[in-house]
Amino acid sequence: MEAATQLQRPAVTELRLSAFKSHRNAVYPLGPLTLFRGPSGSGKSSALQAYETLARLAGGDTLDEALAPVAGGATACVPQYARPDEQGRRGFRIGCTVQGPVGPVRLDVAVQAEPELRIVGERLTGSGRTLLSTALRDPGLPRVEAAWHTAGSVPVTRAPLPDDRLGTALLPLRVAGKTAGQRMVLDAAEQAVVALRSVFPCDPRPELMRAPVAARDGLLRGACDNVAAVLGRTRNECVTRHAALVAAAGAGCRGQVEGVSVQGLEGGLVRAVLARQSGAATPLERLGDGELRYLALCLVLLTGPGVLAVDPAAEVLPARQVLTVLADGLDRCLDPRQVRELLALAARMCERGHIRLVGTVQGAVGEVAEEVAGASMVDLGE
Repeated sequence: MEAATQLQRPAVTELRLSAFKSHRNAVYPLGPLTLFRGPSGSGKSSALQAYETLARLAGGDTLDEALAPVAGGATACVPQYARPDEQGRRGFRIGCTVQGPVGPVRLDVAVQAEPELRIVGERLTGSGRTLLSTALRDPGLPRVEAAWHTAGSVPVTRAPLPDDRLGTALLPLRVAGKTAGQRMVLDAAEQAVVALRSVFPCDPRPELMRAPVAARDGLLRGACDNVAAVLGRTRNECVTRHAALVAAAGAGCRGQVEGVSVQGLEGGLVRAVLARQSGAATPLERLGDGELRYLALCLVLLTGPGVLAVDPAAEVLPARQVLTVLADGLDRCLDPRQVRELLALAARMCERGHIRLVGTVQGAVGEVAEEVAGASMVDLGE
């Protein structure tokens, strides 16, 4: 029964990088817990950047907004040796497969980075047919011509769409859903959008985590700079998961850990502390970078959309939602023991079906990850 339920939760099960940075014609399967392993420069981070770009587009961002986290922007996403065509155009292509209630749905996007940034082609396929396709017909206009499956008196509907947004995310605003074909299109688009936008990019920043924060700042941000306020909130809201966090802290931090709590400071600020067996508390600002990153990542894995700063899919029941954590440099600053404990926790949480983790690790640490049951390795080689 549990396995059947998990299949009904939309999730990205494949990432395709046809032409993106150093990747060419690459297809990467994604399981509940997937780790990209390889040396520096092998393309680990760029794989997660492509995933995040698709997620941001599915959430309604423009191309400029979706590519803002990428250093160098759209131009940096173009493969280094890609030659411009006769019109001086260069770009990149990314895509994914989303598994869910309507079966596998494929989304592929072609982006022109030069001379102007725009989506020049998009294709959504499912149920053995093309459900949406777009193409740039007139380079002088900021739009693409879109065609989507109708299966009514008119088999295909055509209309212009803006060239700076994902057409799949706009379909619910343009398709009435009156025919079986239109409903097929809407179901596939919803499955793709829900799975993609349910993403939490996470990169804990120890240098930001040590400062006191406002007690009411209760939604954890990707940098985990407000971790003290969130720890205070989760301590009161979920005793079971907080106990699991304390156990994880004891396994990954130096010394005996009896509890994780917060201390109130002047001005409505709080700081987090680890309770010790001796009675003396250790403020989080005294922990090492590895301990802080480890504790923050454990907190992310043990919480959900209600605690993290993400946009939950309100149209999907909470029991059917899956949150995907993107963690570039998952093992940064962590020792092998912390990596082993963190991945064991990730495997347990991912097995339940409500959370997925896609991370990157260095090659040597990847050997530790192989010991964890349930972890899928993507080896990008030397």
